[in-house]
Order: sequence, then C-alpha cells, then structure tokens
Amino acid sequence: MTTNSYHFQRVSFFCFLLLICSTLQESNASERKAGVARINLTPPLELKSPLGGYGERMNRPAEGVHDRIMGKAVVLFDGQTKFAIVTADMLGFSPSMKPEILSRLKNDGWNENQVILLASHSHASIEMNAINPKNVFNIPQLGIHNPELYEFTINQFVKLIQEAEKNPVPVKVGTSRIQIDGWNRNRSIKNGPVDKDLTITRIDKEDGTALAVLVNFTAHPTFMTAREMLFSAGWPGHLQRTMESLIGQDVTVMYHNGAEGDQTTASRPDSGSSRWEKADKYGTELGILCWKQWQHTKTEKNVVFKFHSQDVTLPENSWHPNFMATGGKEYGLSEELLTKMLPIMFPRETKSVSVRVGDLVIVGIPGEMAADLGMYIKEKTSQATGAKYAVIGGLADVWLSYILSEKQYLRGQYEASVSFFGPTLGPRLTEQVIVGSSHLSEEK
Repeated sequence: MTTNSYHFQRVSFFCFLLLICSTLQESNASERKAGVARINLTPPLELKSPLGGYGERMNRPAEGVHDRIMGKAVVLFDGQTKFAIVTADMLGFSPSMKPEILSRLKNDGWNENQVILLASHSHASIEMNAINPKNVFNIPQLGIHNPELYEFTINQFVKLIQEAEKNPVPVKVGTSRIQIDGWNRNRSIKNGPVDKDLTITRIDKEDGTALAVLVNFTAHPTFMTAREMLFSAGWPGHLQRTMESLIGQDVTVMYHNGAEGDQTTASRPDSGSSRWEKADKYGTELGILCWKQWQHTKTEKNVVFKFHSQDVTLPENSWHPNFMATGGKEYGLSEELLTKMLPIMFPRETKSVSVRVGDLVIVGIPGEMAADLGMYIKEKTSQATGAKYAVIGGLADVWLSYILSEKQYLRGQYEASVSFFGPTLGPRLTEQVIVGSSHLSEEK
C-alpha cells in the first residue's frame, strides 16, 4: 500500500466517523419523547390523614372526600437521558420525601437531579408535617407524623414515575403566555406586586393529539378554611378537570403554582356563599380561559431539552421577632421549641432544580417565594437563557419557609413570621437560582 493510498483511507475513515457522529447527534437532538401518568393520592380514610394548611385544625383527620387529590407526571426523553416533571394537588413536600422517593427509584436509573416535584399548595390536602419522619414533636397544630400515611404517599409517587416512563412517544412542544387581570392580588401589600402571567405548555404527540398540558399561574388555593374537612384539590383541581374535559383525547393537565408567597385569588362575581362553590367557579372559569389559550399555542419538534441542579447554601436558622404573635400562636410553638425544632426539621442546604423544554424554563423554588422576587428571577432567567417563558416552580421538592425580600421580611407581617432563615434568605436564594437557571442557555 502506498503512503498516499494509506493517507486517503485514513482521511476517508475519519470522514466516515464524523458523518456517523453527526448523524447520531442529529438523531438524538430530534428524538424528543414523553410519557405521562396520573395516580390517585387521596389517602384511604382509615389512615386518618389530617388536612394541612391551618393550625387550628389541630391534626383532625379528614372526614371525607369532596374531590380527589391527584399526582401527575410527564417524563421527557431525548435519547440519552430523562427528566420527570411531577405535579401534585398537595400543600407541599417534607424534606424527607424526595430523597426517599429517589432511593426507591435508584434501580430505575433516577437521581435527584432528574426529578422536580411541584405542589399546587392546596389547603384541603395532606398535612405535610404528617408525612415528615423528622417531625418528632407531637404538636397537634403543627401536624403529627403518621408513618402509614407517609408510606402510602411515597409508594404512590414511586408508582407514578415508574408508570410515566413506560411508554414514551415522540412529541411536539410549545409554550405561550398571556397576562390576565382580576384573577389574583397581593394579600400582603396594598397595591403591591402581582404576577399576572398565565403560561401554557402543550406537549402533543406527533400527529397533534394532546398528551399533556402544563399550566402555571400564581395564587394561593385558599378558598377552603379550617372548617372545611373534606379532601379537595381546590380550584386547581377544577381547573385541571375542566381543561381535560374540554380538550378530551385522554389528555393529562398538570397545574403548578408560582411565587405565591404573597399572592391570593381575587373574588369572582356571583360565586355564591359556599366555599366549595367559590373554588368550583374560580377553577372552572380559569380552566376555560386556559383552554382557549391552549388552542392558540403552537408546537414544534426538535426543541431544546436541558436541566440543571444548583446547590443552595442557606443562612442560619432564625425566626422573626413577631413570630410568637402570629405563626407561633397559630402553630402552638414557643421560642424554646423553635430552638430544638429548626435544626431537626429544616435542612442546612438545598437544591434548585430547573428544566428547559423549548421556550419554557421552570425554575424550582423550594418554598413560598414572594412575587417580586419571582418576577425578577423570571426576567433574569429569560435574559440569561434566551427562553421566552421562564416560570417559577413554587414549592419545588421541599417546603423551606416563606422566601421574602429583605424589605418585606423586616416589615414583619404573617409571611415574615413563617420564614425561618432570617432576612437574607430571599436575596441569597434568588442570586443562586439565577446562576443555576443560566446553565439552560442553548449555547451552554
């Protein structure tokens, strides 16, 4: 063999390898698949699950079921890896939940960076301290740990994620957004910041059949008071069921909240005096609005798919000087109890998991963030990533506390009294999650 012939063969083989690699990368880039599942999270009444959200319920178990609380999951694939977006009609997640779920999914190839858990924050759902093994204090106002309920809930989430990844299909994805007036308000500051964004993400099969819909809107689901003792997903449940009925096609609609720390619902006209009726009317009418926006949302193949997990170091535990007059009174706590409780029940560090699907970026926030910080994060994330639609995934993975700006914390209203990392928590977490979400730029 001549030197020139040998050189030619080497060059040809190298070009062939480049062609194969290029083809594989193209294939992987366009191979966007998704699978979905849903599961009933409503505990059997014999488990005596307390309802969360109000200390004055004193750990009383739910008396029945008004409507089911559901868990839903969409697992996204790109040919190389997978990521699960999980929504739940729940108040929030205790620090032990996600690690335990992931430990049981370890053999299925999952880790903590590939899953984001998002709660609607329903106040007629499972008390999150009843599913917290670190809650050893037996305080009725706080909720008492129930091991059987914890085991039931963990098992349901494990089954949900396993089911969602079973039969993925090729998908097209698209996101759109409108601002809506008169649906929410700032409950803490008169004429304060209000996040009016309604963001809809379509995940369709290749033939255009609806597979899943993500809905992000920011407001507390608190139509029900401490007196209502039936399980309910609240207005987000009505929203999801309304959209599923209008779209049909066995679609799975998944609602997740935003930076709702100081955001609540605005009253709808002629909604009656019953709390149940108010929640029904609000959720149904908002669901119709979402459905109309869904119809105008265009999808495309081969969208960007990336995710990132950002380590977050938390400030030292502390409590607001007003705590004993507000949150402390509601939850039956003293400063002596707080001194023992905070190091046990609250982590010293956490993570912010974020995911990008096309023009959508969900930024995971581990607690109840105030709207001004949330809107700032959304703006900076869009600028850093080039994604049109950044949203806050509120109450993501774990409930830390309320997350406020330093100014709002020092103002000392209810939200500040249930914030357990001092005045620097909001600014510090905001800075670190923006750094994390910037990794989802198309260029990185």
